[in-house]
Amino acid sequence: MDGIFNAAWIVPIPPFLAFLAIVLGLNRNKRGTTLVAVSAAVLSWILGWGIAFASFFAEHFGEHPIDQALYSIPTGTSEFVIGFAVDPANALMLFMVPFLVLMIFIYSSGYMTFPGHLSAAAYPEAVAQGKDPRYSRFFAYISLFATGMLGLVVSNSLLMFFIFWEIMGLCSYLLIGFWYEKPTAKAAAIKAFMTTRIGDAVMLIGMLLLYIRSEPSSLRFSELFTAENLEQLAHSTANVPFIGTVPWIALIAVLIFFGTIGKSAQFPLHVWLPDAMEGPTPVSAMIHAATMVSAGVFLLVRMFPIYEYTGEVSASALQFVAFIGGFTAIFAATIAMAQWDVKRVLAYSTISQLGYMVAAIGMGAYVAALFHLLTHAFFKALLFLGSGSVIHGVEHGFHHAHAHGGHDAHGHDDHGHGHLVHRSDGDLNPNDPQDMRNMGGLLQRMPRTGWTFIIGGLALSGFPLITAGFWSKDEILASAWGGNHLWVFGTLALAAFLTAFYTMRQIGLTFLGKPRSEGASHAPESVPAMTTPLILISFFAIVAGWVGIPEHFPVIGGIVPNWIEHFIEPYLEYMHLHPHVLEFNYVPLVASLVVALGGLGLGYVIYGKGLKEGQIDPLSKLLGPIWWAWHRKYWVDEFYSATIIAFTMALSKFLALFDREWVIDPLINAIGRVALWFSAVLAAFDRIVVDGAVTGLGWLSDQAGSVTRMLQDGRVQAYLLFGLLMAAVWLFLSVLPLIMTLV
Repeated sequence: MDGIFNAAWIVPIPPFLAFLAIVLGLNRNKRGTTLVAVSAAVLSWILGWGIAFASFFAEHFGEHPIDQALYSIPTGTSEFVIGFAVDPANALMLFMVPFLVLMIFIYSSGYMTFPGHLSAAAYPEAVAQGKDPRYSRFFAYISLFATGMLGLVVSNSLLMFFIFWEIMGLCSYLLIGFWYEKPTAKAAAIKAFMTTRIGDAVMLIGMLLLYIRSEPSSLRFSELFTAENLEQLAHSTANVPFIGTVPWIALIAVLIFFGTIGKSAQFPLHVWLPDAMEGPTPVSAMIHAATMVSAGVFLLVRMFPIYEYTGEVSASALQFVAFIGGFTAIFAATIAMAQWDVKRVLAYSTISQLGYMVAAIGMGAYVAALFHLLTHAFFKALLFLGSGSVIHGVEHGFHHAHAHGGHDAHGHDDHGHGHLVHRSDGDLNPNDPQDMRNMGGLLQRMPRTGWTFIIGGLALSGFPLITAGFWSKDEILASAWGGNHLWVFGTLALAAFLTAFYTMRQIGLTFLGKPRSEGASHAPESVPAMTTPLILISFFAIVAGWVGIPEHFPVIGGIVPNWIEHFIEPYLEYMHLHPHVLEFNYVPLVASLVVALGGLGLGYVIYGKGLKEGQIDPLSKLLGPIWWAWHRKYWVDEFYSATIIAFTMALSKFLALFDREWVIDPLINAIGRVALWFSAVLAAFDRIVVDGAVTGLGWLSDQAGSVTRMLQDGRVQAYLLFGLLMAAVWLFLSVLPLIMTLV
């Protein structure tokens, strides 16, 4: 049993080797690229599930988690340990992540066809193969992306966690801007990279403080979470300007939480995630379900002992976490109510659902947060991949309808979009395959995509008893009610109602009623490479929640044990934490039933028959300016552009003037001119004094040589006369002192 646990460090290796193989040798071989990438995902999936199931069936596994060092880096007084860990939390992640990565890889092989925004004439080979010209590059990027998430999951230290965390940040930048010919894609990639860097920079400060203040100095999870270290962090204080004295553990918890705010797109750093839809749809599924944003919540799960102890000494720090999560949940849910892009609705839904998990951590509900993280990953991956299938179908429907109508191969005009129709509920591009107003009636045209999407939508809405989303979301609501966090409970319940409503709105606009465009009328079902993963994931969107049915739930409670709670509780005790035991209460149960069924029912009443072609959204007529505020996302992007970005640009221009014209450049130029003048003075001194002295000595030497040469004429008489003269001079100089004495 220990043998398979000791192989956990191998899980990220196959995708990384696939990345190297594609970059170094398979860039032109699209079939070979597919084989290598998918095979690597299969290997990681087999190994990940092997480790996960071994931990599921191991006795007392939570009491003895695996933490193995591979090598260490000395740092003087301590060392950074590089290794891997296997415990109940990441065992559950190893069940979810490799499976979804594999499904996304298979789906991508069918999805990454020739994109409509490129000229077919410029890429004849790609058109002949029916693949994106950068197909191999795409698989290289998502292989590295998978490496980052799998490495993060098995990391045994916060340092290794952060390294893989940043690898995912790089990959998200590369993949969001994958179609960099589109200005919107390039801008979205930069926006995502810069926004998440803000959170990462603050998180890094928290990591440094944690390393410095821990005893011993370490970032290894097993050493950070000892009772002694947590106690001394909780009872030592720091003086924070404008705040006062706060426990170190609370300050560190808040700083590290900013990493989650950035990576998991919580308010106010949420603005990057909707724009990330500019990337290919498999990227959206990777970011929103299996990897990127899940990593932000998994950071809180990993660091939960820090937050648990923080709650004991500084309740305001945990209240801040719960507030950000609760506010983000309701904030993003309202925006999703008024979006037309089929993927943007899901993007804001992801932001909202991540808010549920963050709020759960803020309330101390560790099991509920991790449970919803897992179930949400399955049904949100299903929804994003389903939306990509819908987009593909509608796009091919436009191609079929306009094959002889002067449009390009994907139903677009020469500029890549049709003329805009100005409407009171937002401008409409009649040829946009992502706008739900151009859809309708797709359940008949694309039944496999439609029914799997509906399953995912019902799970997201928390449809009672059957779907996974009901059980995990109900667990969070029960934790809020049982922990007396009534404002969190009310906020999340209202967000759940809105979630059910906008999900039914999306289903109605996309799949029900009659087609509202030629693209929808002629949309074909997607290829099996795309629909098979949808069917497989939909299974887990239903049954994944059954492992968390409360034992005291009416009628069915106890029939299926609350396995996830029993699996995790020993691990919480191992980390010296006390699991929150909630007594069953009918209030959160009734609230879950009412908000889910009420939201779905109201949504069906309004959108159950779809919309007629050209019909304005009934909700926009009813709510007027409120709906428009939701549609424009509360103008947060515009506010940032007018304030933070404008200030940054103005400051940059000021500093540029300060640099080029006012201080820096003039000072450097003045120093240069002084240096040139001083060099000229030194050159003159060298020329006149130094060279003059050297020249004078040379002249004297030459003159002395001329005189001396006159004596070297070869006549003995002259030599004798010179010798007598020198003897006379010597004699005179010898006798002169004697004469002076006598005188």
